Amino acid sequence: MAIRRWTEEETRLALYLYFQLPFGQLDQRNPEIQKLAHIIGRSNSSVAMKLSNFASLDPKIVESGRKGLSGASNLDRQMWAQFYNDWTSLVSAAERHWDQAEVTLPTQRVKDVATPFSYEPYQGASSIQATIEKRVGQKFFRRAVLANFDERCCITGIADVRLLNASHIKPWGLDEINRHNPANGFALSATFDRAFDRGLITIQFDGGVNISRALRENHDGPTRDYFSRYHRMKILDPVRFALNKDIVEWHNNNVYIDRLHLT
Repeated sequence: MAIRRWTEEETRLALYLYFQLPFGQLDQRNPEIQKLAHIIGRSNSSVAMKLSNFASLDPKIVESGRKGLSGASNLDRQMWAQFYNDWTSLVSAAERHWDQAEVTLPTQRVKDVATPFSYEPYQGASSIQATIEKRVGQKFFRRAVLANFDERCCITGIADVRLLNASHIKPWGLDEINRHNPANGFALSATFDRAFDRGLITIQFDGGVNISRALRENHDGPTRDYFSRYHRMKILDPVRFALNKDIVEWHNNNVYIDRLHLT
């Protein structure tokens, strides 16, 4: 019997899912692996094996001493390189296929991937017409960034995904090339995400956390105590995508309010 080769589209979808899953979840019992198997008409074990083959191409996984399977094909390597060179195009293409296929899938329970909660006091009229813009690849970016830090806040270690945000280092609107690049993100708890976005904290290329004097010397004691403990600490090491020096330094130099006092 002839072996059915993986197509480019199937490989793209598999890699799209791979980047969103922590290494420890590459198992055929994972509902999302089963979902992909359903979409492309392959067995659960076949898809799980393909994702484990990708792990052998993953520099951070290999450096950590963990091993994937050794069966990565030339197409796997080609598609891997394409993702790294053009995240947005590859993510957009995979996401369209993934979303279209969802319509025909049986209902099944998947892991909570809720979008970050944000509250702003309402000050408008009692009736408004709203336009909702969906950012293509936003869910991918969130999940890939969280997976890069083992679904923990990289500063505090908080491990409940409902409390975590995927924080763009260089904002979505300022860097089209790196919008979907997981190396352009930190997994942060909601409080630290807000502080990072406001330039009240920053993270340097060596992983060192800098808390601004506005927080460390705050007039409020609990605020000072809460943030000061993390000053000069190191973040959790990313497990898949190393920090991008240019992007990290951009935040240090353009957003952080104490940029002249980086330590």
